[in-house]
Amino acid sequence: MIYFDNAATTKVSDEAARAVYLAMTESYGNPSSSHALGREAREIIGTARKTVAAAIGAQPETIYFTSGGTEADNLAIISAAENMKRRGGHILTTAIEHDAVLKCMAELERQGFEVEYIKPDRHGDIPVSAFESALREDTVLVSLMLVNNEVGSVLPVAEVSKMLRRRKSQALLHTDAVQGFLKIPFTVKSLGADLLTLSAHKIHGPKGVGALYVRKGLRLLPRSFGGGQESGLRAGTESVPLIAGFGAAVEQGLKSRERDIAEMSKIRDYIRAQLRVRLPEAKILGSAAAPHILCLSLPGYKSEVLLNWLDMRGICVSKGSACKKGRRSHVLEAMGLSSGEIDGALRVSLSAQNTMEEAEAFVSAFAEAKNELYGVLGK
Repeated sequence: MIYFDNAATTKVSDEAARAVYLAMTESYGNPSSSHALGREAREIIGTARKTVAAAIGAQPETIYFTSGGTEADNLAIISAAENMKRRGGHILTTAIEHDAVLKCMAELERQGFEVEYIKPDRHGDIPVSAFESALREDTVLVSLMLVNNEVGSVLPVAEVSKMLRRRKSQALLHTDAVQGFLKIPFTVKSLGADLLTLSAHKIHGPKGVGALYVRKGLRLLPRSFGGGQESGLRAGTESVPLIAGFGAAVEQGLKSRERDIAEMSKIRDYIRAQLRVRLPEAKILGSAAAPHILCLSLPGYKSEVLLNWLDMRGICVSKGSACKKGRRSHVLEAMGLSSGEIDGALRVSLSAQNTMEEAEAFVSAFAEAKNELYGVLGK
């Protein structure tokens, strides 16, 4: 099996799986309990919080654990907008955000906010000037992802932050850094974000846990109520096993981050170069600036057919975001690509566990698919 769908989810590392298992079977106390097992569970959460915070150059008290990137995005965007609504009702975001952000924006529009969606160029890039041109006196929130999950473009979060400060804007800055975490080196200081979201299962951690960074001094309104966990921002007994796995995945990822980025970049570049030589009809969609995401298309061949053909040969890729569930990519449409390019698009997404041998097998299979499917599709 060749797994090239790591932007959708990653295989849980041995270290993370072990941390989850031990937290379920040995340190199984409720972290709010005052006895020994409760204190042990609470210590696991505290250690993971410090690990995640250190990975992005933040203080532990600014990290809040959530059920994943989607909840973190919802909590950040909805709460930030509610906090700022007395100062204005204009919000800036991009047309290529993950649905976890776009659906929040749709909800805010229903509540009366005015949301402006900035479109990318044909490479999936958006210059900081586009945000500056759209910025208004009543803009209260700017939300842009760090790395696009479908085409791998890297958005200018740090530059937008500097622009907002230069313009003396009141707007809060949120970035969905789920696809950029441990793939693009950054700290909260280098990005200048007020709010930042992360997810464990994109970095070889377990599904069902993520984190929200909230700049110190910025107070968000809770979206759930109960026992006051996570400093009152997110009620409910913490999932100690998942948090333990998250912390372990981050710790392991930090140790090999530079090597992993270099290896993924090398594999990405090899696939891109080989396709240009062996299958020049294939098109690379987007800038693929991130080391782990490569979106390609074979115009005239449906992505569903290509995906199934590769799947039957043990190669796992995707048509785009896993959350789309068969719908057309809003990212590729926003980039202004042709119907043929969009309908033939596949996403190859890597992890440090992938190899050059797998890359060669994929390129060979993709070229073979073009030839074998030619007659089937009536070319």
